[in-house]
Amino acid sequence: MQIVFGIDFGTTNSALSVFRNGSVDVISVDDTAQDNQLMRSVLYFSEDNEIFTGNEAIRQYVEDGAAGRFMQSIKTFLPNTSFTGTEVFGTRYEIDDLVAIILKKIKARGEAHVGCPVESVVLGRPVVFSTDAAKDAVAEQRLEKAARKAGFKNIWFQYEPVAAALAFEDTLHAGQERVVFIGDFGGGTSDFSVIRVKGGAFDRSDRRSDVLSLGGVYVAGDKFDSQVMWDKVAQYFGRYARYKPMGKEEWQDIPASIVYTLCQWHRIPLLRGRKTRELIRVIKRTTDDRPAIEHLENIIEDNFGFALFQAIEKAKCELSDGEMATIRFTECDLSISEGIEKGEFETINAQNFRKIEACIDEVVAQSGLTPAQIDTVSLTGGTSKIPHIQKLFADRFGLDKSENRDVFTSVVHGLGSSVPLFV
Repeated sequence: MQIVFGIDFGTTNSALSVFRNGSVDVISVDDTAQDNQLMRSVLYFSEDNEIFTGNEAIRQYVEDGAAGRFMQSIKTFLPNTSFTGTEVFGTRYEIDDLVAIILKKIKARGEAHVGCPVESVVLGRPVVFSTDAAKDAVAEQRLEKAARKAGFKNIWFQYEPVAAALAFEDTLHAGQERVVFIGDFGGGTSDFSVIRVKGGAFDRSDRRSDVLSLGGVYVAGDKFDSQVMWDKVAQYFGRYARYKPMGKEEWQDIPASIVYTLCQWHRIPLLRGRKTRELIRVIKRTTDDRPAIEHLENIIEDNFGFALFQAIEKAKCELSDGEMATIRFTECDLSISEGIEKGEFETINAQNFRKIEACIDEVVAQSGLTPAQIDTVSLTGGTSKIPHIQKLFADRFGLDKSENRDVFTSVVHGLGSSVPLFV
């Protein structure tokens, strides 16, 4: 009996499916999480040299008072050729080592479920890790290397929106045929495909002719959170602060690079560099907003960026159901209660929405079809719940074509369904 895993290693969450006896099951990967079919793609290294993953990493990080090293959005570093790895408490970890820790944990959960070792896996990947072809290739190579370090010997890749389409195909009755537009909205990228699907038994060994178009854009959930941080929260950390450099009388703005890094939750640890911390100390001596610079120092030193961005994400999610939300956060002597309206969220993210919109139109055009010729629109990923995202699709395809299901697990189910294409 052949068993193959499907692993959706995501920017925010990861999931696992099992292909055996011709069927696919999505299984539990984190019993401590509210949704045990999802595991947060995070790592926590404690000062006692213990390594935690998933929800346990978050719990331990909070319990330890953020004393150790917490890492999130690791997937976004895969195409970053300037980032090869990091040192944690004296031990060097390459980027593929970090990913391998998560993949190995997922592999172990899957093997415990099936009761035997599994050496074969179909890994999901975005349509674009990077718009730079060389960096895109590096990202896939790193992910493959991580899978091998995790213990897999047979490794295949499937585009995440194609996997989502194959999961949709499994819901069709025999003989049903559809042309479906898939929108897969993750934490780091938004990926799209137009694909022909059909129900029932048929030769699934080569589906290349059924994939009419593919495309993606490096705008997704994290980007929306970063934009809210920039426009609504960064002021508390010195975005508008000025200072006088040593030996000069002219006021200067705090370097935009510091604020820009601060607004990307997975990059905040990079501000711990010696030169950056020295510069911040210089700024604090002459700044016109000392409390804000002290808050900036605290978020770097005390490592509470993750908790802050959780508050931002919570407010963003509340805007999917209401017209108004409040970003609430308290840490040290900082207390934030910042309101944000749905219209304001859409305005500050207008450029991000335009990039997604342009990519949708490009993928439709590349398919050679018109929106009217597409039978079904299926959206996956948490960001797909944003009302303005749903409006983009309703305006192009009509409300009656939308079939949203299994928002967080359709990709991983489709990775399991991809197995017959490779083995």
